[in-house]
Amino acid sequence: MLSIAFKEWAVICEALAAGRQSVILRKGGISEDGGVFRPEHSEFLLYPTYFHEHRAGIKPAFLPLLERAEVAKPPAGVVRFTHFVRVELVAHVTKLEDALALDSPHAWTPEVVTQRFHYRTPGLFVLTVRVFRLARPVEVLERPEYAGCKTWVTLDTPVDTDGATEV
Repeated sequence: MLSIAFKEWAVICEALAAGRQSVILRKGGISEDGGVFRPEHSEFLLYPTYFHEHRAGIKPAFLPLLERAEVAKPPAGVVRFTHFVRVELVAHVTKLEDALALDSPHAWTPEVVTQRFHYRTPGLFVLTVRVFRLARPVEVLERPEYAGCKTWVTLDTPVDTDGATEV
């Protein structure tokens, strides 16, 4: 059972679910405590978001996943959970060259990586993850406290992860 969810672009959730992405790059949202992301959970549900993602920020090879994410978008006011991840490794990258060298295991363009790297203070967290498909999708009502530019959301009711299979 998991009650912690990680808000991420829907296209990135699709890339993780498809086995085409194995890392999550994170800076932190404006609603984070002090504006800084903290990798405080080792397992979490993927909470697809549609607000910040933009076509120009995704590598061309991943654009079909963006379209797939849009087609799978649940109705307004509903969050659909289909996958969770287990964090295998956390690193904080403090050199832009190192962040850009991680090009193959994620969907962001170098421009987005550079922009995120330089936001507020230089650096990015890199989470190497294993992805698991839930035995069945779970839909919950989106509550007002889930809103905003933050990474972590605590759900009112935990989601059952029994029977999940590794991607």
